[in-house]
Amino acid sequence: MILAYQIAHYVFLVLDYFPYVLFVYILMSWFPGAYETTFGRFLAKICEPVLAPFRRIIPPIGGVLDLSPIIAFFAIRMATFGLQYLVYNYLLPLFF
Repeated sequence: MILAYQIAHYVFLVLDYFPYVLFVYILMSWFPGAYETTFGRFLAKICEPVLAPFRRIIPPIGGVLDLSPIIAFFAIRMATFGLQYLVYNYLLPLFF
């Protein structure tokens, strides 16, 4: 019973901090060569799979301005809120 609550807690903890990781990854584009560092490659492995579907749907404006991270932020937050509502109101009461 407690295990289900702990798993949900850690999943939501990751989902809560992922936008910050994404923000750092986006800020790295302002610094030349930042993506070639070990830290930049690590963040690319985490963030690019999330950004890729949004980049396929939303092309860059003027070939330069990429709005996919903004849409990804909103999608992650909406998914987190929806998932929290479902888990805390419907799933966890089944265990307690």
